[in-house]
Amino acid sequence: MIIVMQQGASETEIRGVEARLQELGFQTHPIYGVERTVIGAIGDKRNGHAEVILNLPGVERIIPILRPYKLVAREVKSETSCIQVRGVTIGGEGVVVMAGPCAVESEVQLIAAAKAVKEAGGHILRGGAFKPRTSPYSFQGLEEEGLKLLANAREATGLPVVTEVIDTRDVEVVERYADILQIGARNMQNFRLLREVGQAKKPVLLKRGLAATVEEWLMAAEYIAAAGNHKIILCERGIRTYETGLRNTLDLSAVPLVKELSHLPVIVDPSHATGNYRMVPPLAKAAVAAGADGLMIEVHPDPARALCDGPQSLTPERFAALMVEIERVATAVGRAYYPSEGRVRKLAQA
Repeated sequence: MIIVMQQGASETEIRGVEARLQELGFQTHPIYGVERTVIGAIGDKRNGHAEVILNLPGVERIIPILRPYKLVAREVKSETSCIQVRGVTIGGEGVVVMAGPCAVESEVQLIAAAKAVKEAGGHILRGGAFKPRTSPYSFQGLEEEGLKLLANAREATGLPVVTEVIDTRDVEVVERYADILQIGARNMQNFRLLREVGQAKKPVLLKRGLAATVEEWLMAAEYIAAAGNHKIILCERGIRTYETGLRNTLDLSAVPLVKELSHLPVIVDPSHATGNYRMVPPLAKAAVAAGADGLMIEVHPDPARALCDGPQSLTPERFAALMVEIERVATAVGRAYYPSEGRVRKLAQA
């Protein structure tokens, strides 16, 4: 259930309600909104508990949550959660673009990609240091050396970094270097890993599983929130269907559906959804029109020589052209677009 505190409730009153709930056997998760605070209470809802809680100072009302996911439900928080990452807001009025190579291959490759992303107006650098692949003989990533290169690219460009963590044993080292921890599609229901990143201090980007329903996806997010980390970003990246024309089927209907069901911000990855760079621009624009809070796009300085997912990667020139179109679509649908420092400088010089 959700305990809605009165507008202007003091910190003492909030802590008092939390303490009483814990005495009654509930796990408590306070969520601070713009106008008021709510407390998610997970536990045994016995008769009489509601009356006791309602009489506590600062409590306005109690809302029962019928959905299996509690903390990430829209009932908990009417406004979309905003995740702050080094000055970038994900979930606000602006559309955020995360871009970069699928895999970190070398310092030269990564710095070239990072500079291209920044100059075109991207906000966050993506790149894989640990690469779970279908074949055990494929390139598996540079691991910690790749994380160090990502940190160097952040220093060189000022772009925050998002990268995937694939094992509970690697959470600590990835958190040390990255600004956002990504849980990939294959690990969406790796519940031990979800609990582990739920204890991390950094935001978590949770990709939808290969054939996961929206409810399963939100339940995976609930694992992270229940472990204590409420800084969660959802990412639709296509699901497996009967269609074989592209790698996956991008489910854009999931964007407005999830935004109706949950307060978590939602971004879209058209690169992994299609596996084809030609399909990325139209689907990226469609995602913004559908209400996505951001995009994740693969950019490589030389896709023909990429060690991972070259066919779906945009060249810096194609990415720069797409960013101009994304800005137009965002403006047309009433979403703000805040170009990065590099794009602002480039526009000023034009």
